[in-house]
Amino acid sequence: MAKDKPRRRRSKPAKVVRADKPTPESVEKILRTVRWPGTERDIVSLGIIREISLQGCTIHVALGARDPSPEASQAVAEEVRSRLKAEYEKFAVDIEHVAPPPPPHPQQAPPQGSPSPHSHAQAIPGVRHIVAVGSGKGGVGKSTVAVNLALALKKLGRRVGVMDADVYGPSIPLLMGASERPKVTARNRIVPLEVHGVQLMSMGFLVDEDAPVIWRGPMVMKLIQQFLVGVEWREADFLVVDLPPGTGDTQLTLVQSTRLSGAVVVTTPQDLALLDAARAAQMFNKVDVPVLGIVENMSVFVCPRCGEESHIFGQGGGHREAERLGIPFLGEIPLNPAIREGSDTGRPTVAVEPESPETKIFLKIAERVAKETEAASEPTRVTF
Repeated sequence: MAKDKPRRRRSKPAKVVRADKPTPESVEKILRTVRWPGTERDIVSLGIIREISLQGCTIHVALGARDPSPEASQAVAEEVRSRLKAEYEKFAVDIEHVAPPPPPHPQQAPPQGSPSPHSHAQAIPGVRHIVAVGSGKGGVGKSTVAVNLALALKKLGRRVGVMDADVYGPSIPLLMGASERPKVTARNRIVPLEVHGVQLMSMGFLVDEDAPVIWRGPMVMKLIQQFLVGVEWREADFLVVDLPPGTGDTQLTLVQSTRLSGAVVVTTPQDLALLDAARAAQMFNKVDVPVLGIVENMSVFVCPRCGEESHIFGQGGGHREAERLGIPFLGEIPLNPAIREGSDTGRPTVAVEPESPETKIFLKIAERVAKETEAASEPTRVTF
């Protein structure tokens, strides 16, 4: 008698493995897919998520938007609930609307006799972080650093704008190779130019190249305010502000008119420059603007023929000053004729020499600036 053939087992379809339990990373990842109505920004990067917590079998999410409309808040709450339930169907989702987050740098009473930021300082719509680049004295390459820092942030994937706040000596047009007149919208707002993927605004775009700006302080302050709120800055993760040297009206107007995420101080190793850099750093501290660090420009000259290093302006001064002041040292940029030539011809190093050693230095500085500012504004509290 013939033996029965063994029955062939049918293979079962593979199960779709879903996460059994939410984690801080998985919940935040889902929330990063939810956009705030009318924008391309997600609710995590906008700072709207105030808390994520797991309470038994319930995922609790607290929303705190600035100037929220009831319709937008309700739409976001429904989308958050829908997306979390789709991933964790066994968990309930509780949405709470809380007070909006405080400003990134709350105004505090400064020392007696020092200037104080105005309480009405506002953020710029569409701009997430404002970073000022300053120096105590001129001639240290501050504008060159500002431009290349902005381009490095762009290379790191951030959306970037540059505002030239040096009204009397605007240099951004030359450094970026731009000279067109900006357009004006029907609402009388200035549309910034765009070069190398970076938005630009400067007094140099509004006057003839060799025309002097002979203005008193109040007119300068009014123009700075116009550049902040009267320019149609499109969505930007960083607005880099190139300040004039010193600690005068422009600097005070800026900190009184808007919220700064931080400041970068540029110096050379020379003792005179270091003295003025310390004054600039102290000025930012007194008006409650975090100093992100010091950049030492023109740190060393390397002979292109023999490779010998020459410390023309001194050695290690920027690093020592940063240690003395208790602030980060962001990096050293060498004295390289190629950087000067690129600046004079509107071909900034980071844009045209992506593999150069100098570009890699600027990228490292940009990474530290981005890390410090973005970490300081991270709003989410996770209480798992």
